Formats: sequence, structure tokens, C-alpha cells
Amino acid sequence: MNDWLLSICRLIEKSSGSIALHESLYLYPLIETTHVLAICLFVGTIFMLDLRLLGWSFTTISVEKICKNVIPFSLIGFTVMVVTGALLFYAIPVRTYQSIFFRIKMALFIVAGVNAIIFHLKARKVSYNFNLSRLTKVAAIISLFSWGGVIITGRMIAYNWFDCDKSDLNKTLHWLAGCDDFS
Repeated sequence: MNDWLLSICRLIEKSSGSIALHESLYLYPLIETTHVLAICLFVGTIFMLDLRLLGWSFTTISVEKICKNVIPFSLIGFTVMVVTGALLFYAIPVRTYQSIFFRIKMALFIVAGVNAIIFHLKARKVSYNFNLSRLTKVAAIISLFSWGGVIITGRMIAYNWFDCDKSDLNKTLHWLAGCDDFS
């Protein structure tokens, strides 16, 4: 599977669009900035909901009202975040794919997404008008930690500490990064 995905990333990296985006003086930084701002919008609104679910803030506002007011902004932020994130990957696919931090970020992204889907499917059944059960609070904690982890690991992708071209990379880190030679 790794070889197949890595070969796709190498094909993408050789495409004229990927090269042009990566080498763009203005477009790449604009996309990166938009990605960060979309993360702020998305995660900021999600954290508002999570903090309300935990009873740590916004306690005078019902969960239903918080959801009604912040979820539209969350969806906008999420959409822009995913599109710009895909473009950033498209610009530098091989290095990004072989980043340990990218792999952790994607795992946390999946955890956060599954958590959100389960929460909203459950909440929708009761119109967001439910008591704040222990499971709801667990979902909020999972959300806070997983989205926080997505942000931290996403930021770490920029650093080359564990890149495949590092000669002093130990075999475990080499394997975790998906480097194609394990010597």
C-alpha cells in the first residue's frame, strides 16, 4: 500500500500544476495563509461548542443555540480548510506523505471526524436538546484533544527533523515516515 501511495505522490509531484503551485511566489503562501485562517474559524467554533458541552463556558446559552449559531461557520471553515489542505498536499506531495507528523495528523483527523459524526448523529436525534451526559463530555474531550493534535502536528509538518533524506534517521522513524529504502 505504501509503495502504491508513494508512487501516486511521485506522479503528482511531477505534474506541472504541482510544480507551479509549489514554486509560486504568491499563490502558495496565499493558500497556506487561507488554510491557517480556516483552521482558526473551524477549530475556534468547534472549541466553543466543546467548552459549552463540558460546562466550562457559555453556560447561559443552550447547547441547541450554540450549535445553531456556530455550526454554519464551522462548516465554512471546515470546507475551506480541507480544500486548502488538499492544495498544500498537492504542492508538496512526496515530502508531505513521508512526514511522520502528516501521518499522525491524518490519524487524529479521522478520530476527530468520526467523533464529530457520531456526536452529531446522536445529537440530531434529540434536536441538540439533551442533558450533558458523561458520553457527551467524553465526546467534547476527544474533540478538544484530537483537533488540538491536528493543529500541533500540522504545524510540525514544516520541520524536516524526520525527513527521509536524513542519514541519521533510525530505522523505526525511517519506517514510520514511509521512506522507501530501509537501509
